[in-house]
Parts: sequence; C-alpha cells; structure tokens
Amino acid sequence: MGDYPSKRTRSVNELTDQIFEGALKAEPLKDEIYCQIIKQLTDNHVKYSEEKGWELLWLCTGLFPPSNVLLPHIQRFLQSKKHHPLSGDCMQRLHKALRNGSRKYPPHLVEVEAIQHKTTQIFHKVYFPDDTDEAFEVESSTKAKDFCQNISTRLLLKSSEGFSLFVKISDKVISVPEGDFFFDFVRHLTDWIKKSRPAKDGIIPSLTYQVFFMKKLWTSTVPGKDSFADSIFHYYQELPKYLRGYHKCSREEVFHLAALIYRVKFEDDKSHFSSIPKMLRELVPQDLIRQMSTDDWKRSVIAYFNKHPGKSREEAKLMFLKIIYKWATFGSAFFEVKQTTEPNYPEILLIAINKHGVSLIDPKTKDILTTHPFTKISNWSSGNTYFHITIGNLVRGSKLLCETSLGYKMDDLLTSYISQMLTNMNKQRSGRGNTLQLGAELCPPAVVDEPQSFCIFGGIQPHREEFAPEQRGPR
Repeated sequence: MGDYPSKRTRSVNELTDQIFEGALKAEPLKDEIYCQIIKQLTDNHVKYSEEKGWELLWLCTGLFPPSNVLLPHIQRFLQSKKHHPLSGDCMQRLHKALRNGSRKYPPHLVEVEAIQHKTTQIFHKVYFPDDTDEAFEVESSTKAKDFCQNISTRLLLKSSEGFSLFVKISDKVISVPEGDFFFDFVRHLTDWIKKSRPAKDGIIPSLTYQVFFMKKLWTSTVPGKDSFADSIFHYYQELPKYLRGYHKCSREEVFHLAALIYRVKFEDDKSHFSSIPKMLRELVPQDLIRQMSTDDWKRSVIAYFNKHPGKSREEAKLMFLKIIYKWATFGSAFFEVKQTTEPNYPEILLIAINKHGVSLIDPKTKDILTTHPFTKISNWSSGNTYFHITIGNLVRGSKLLCETSLGYKMDDLLTSYISQMLTNMNKQRSGRGNTLQLGAELCPPAVVDEPQSFCIFGGIQPHREEFAPEQRGPR
C-alpha cells in the first residue's frame, strides 16, 4: 500500500501473489485478508495508501467471498463508503463471488494492471478461424462456459454447443475447460510453462498468449443448420484439413471443391483464372497436385466453376461443407502418429477423432482401417511423447501405443467427446428416472508432463487413475 516502500523493483503481481496465495489454500485466511484490508482502509488519511487499499479490496472481492459470519460486516463497510468510486463495483464483485464460488489462483497480471490503471473493465481480444477478431469483456468471475455463451450471442450463433475457447501460448494450443474461471486457467497455464522453462541469466521469459474461439466437438454439426457458424467457423476449420490431404475423395469431388474454394476467394471474378496454376496448394489437397498437369487442373477447375454461375461466397461455403459432410471423416481432428503395436497396420498412422469415435487411417490410401466407437474404449493415457489407448475389455482388450507430441490434444478431445456422450445418455435416461453417475470428474489435463490415464468401465463409467497434484500439468 506504499506505507513501507520497497527499495527493489518487483514484478506487477509479486505482492498480490504473496497476499492472496495463502488465503486461496487455507479457508480461514480468507476472512483474515478481508479484515486486514478493511483495517487498513479504516481512518486511513494517506490518499495514496488508501487508494492502494481499495485496489486490493477490488482484487479480493473478485477472488473469493468472506465467510457468512464476516459477510454482513463487509457489506456494511462497502455501504458506508458509497462515495468511493470502487465501492459499488466491489459490492457487485462480492455478489458474483458468492454466486460462482472462489477462484483457485491469485489475480492474473492483466487484472492487477487493470486496477492499477483505474480500469474496472477488462476487454480481451478473441480470434476466429476466418481471420477476424473482436474484443469481449472478461470479468474476474467469468468462467469459460459464460465466455463462450457471450461470444455465441454476439456472433448470432444458434448455439454455443460444441464450441470452446483455446489459449495459444508458446508452442501449445490448449482448450479451456468450460467450468474453469478464465483468468485462473490462463494464470495456471503461464505459471506452469514458466516453471518448465527456467529463466535465462535471471530473466523470466515473457509469455504472451492469444485466445481463439473455435468448434471443438462436431457431434451435432449439420451444414445449413446455422449459417453464421458455417461461414465463420465450419468452412475455415475444415478447409485446412482438406488441403492437407487427410480425406479420401474422388477426382470429381476435388474438381468441384476447388471451384468452390476459388469462388469463396473471388466470387464471380474470372480475372484470376490465369493464376490458378500458382494457387493449386490453396485449391487442391497437397498429395493430389502432381496427379495432373497444372494446365489440366486449371481447365477442370474452370469447367466446374462455370457450372455454378452467380453463386455467392456464402453459398459456395455451404456447398463445400455439404460435400465433405457426406464423408465419414467430416469434423475430425487428425493426428499423424507412429504406432508400434499393430503389425497389420502401417507404422505411420493417421488417427481421426470425431463424433463416430477413433478412426485409424492409412495415410497413403486414406482408407479407414477401423473405427473404435467411444463405447468400446476402456482406457487411454498420454504424456509428452506418447498416446496409448485400450480397446475392449481392460484385461483382454487390444492396446494401441502411439508416439506423438500431441498426446495432450488427443487426450483432451477423447475425454470431451466421451463426457458429452455421457451427458447425453444421462439426459435420455433422466426422463426414465435412471441417471448414470459419473465416477470422476472428466476434465482432462490441458498439458501433461507426466503420465495421465483415463478409463471407462462397462462403456459408461469413467475413472481417472489419480496422480499427485505436482505431477499433473494445468487442467
């Protein structure tokens, strides 16, 4: 609060960490922190010190509420200070903390900097797959699910179901669990990465991050059902996977899709026809380009383009989606892995995780070798360099061992799809008075530095093999 100035320079949230970390771990200290701050604000006639005290109280009310015994006293204090600009905001934050529960981590750097600059509104830029972005207000009490709903409402999406926030930090893109406080997740993630990457020459690396909003689970996605979702998300998320050559498709489909991609880029403008040979990588799956000469590609694309005169950019996007929707691999997340257990499969496999389950694909022929529905998956685990999955009975089931650096993503997707499946099964059964009980929380580790393992018994009962908290990465 400035009463006892420090001679050394401190990072922005060093002191707030020291003040709030203990209280977040030990319930009785929460009241103690409130009492200490209120004491410092009572009869404090030093303007600078008093303002710092209000900043601390603002941060505190956004982190956790006091006990029921202390609560009326805190409310009376705030009511008695109605003249102060932060009093009303502190009262609102207190009510939200009572409704949403306590945070798990001290304030994020963004929160501390905001109040130090006398700003009680924090706006966060969110990026979308169509290369646009918008700023959204994020409060200390905002959970990922609320954030997703706010974005969906602003973008006029018909539903936020299946969408998720993703944080891109360093070389990782991690999905934010919907029940997490947004700032808690980002704080935990940045702290975890800092620990895994020690400071060089005493300098702590600056970890900036970006927030993306994308479709994650494609269970109920049907092209044409939500035009805004198709235009902003579905088309731009499916296009890169198609161009990387992950799907099996006929030559006629490739011609048709290339013409539609061209139309999305240029609509009815034919002046770019001459550039088609140079832009084939943007129109045709990369593994098919060499099957024909550039002139043949150009002729075929133009021929199919001329079959749909006058179609708008949005109509072309929808036509594109309706074609690939027919494929079993539509809406998949693809992972190229090296498998070491199944001699009948290629060593390098393409794994697709989608609403049908987990599909194993031959990367050369694009043939689906087999698809394991979620109900047949009994166990899976991941680490920094691997992803393991067990199909069938835990004792006599078959196991697939894969080498990959993206095990954390596969783990998260599998867990999320199965969690969604269980939720839907519960909804169906609740009408008959028979609800499945989840055996454990189904929120996966977002990043893993030690083995993680999940199980399903009898196809419906999830179970997580527990590890000590210090072994796990952020969740």
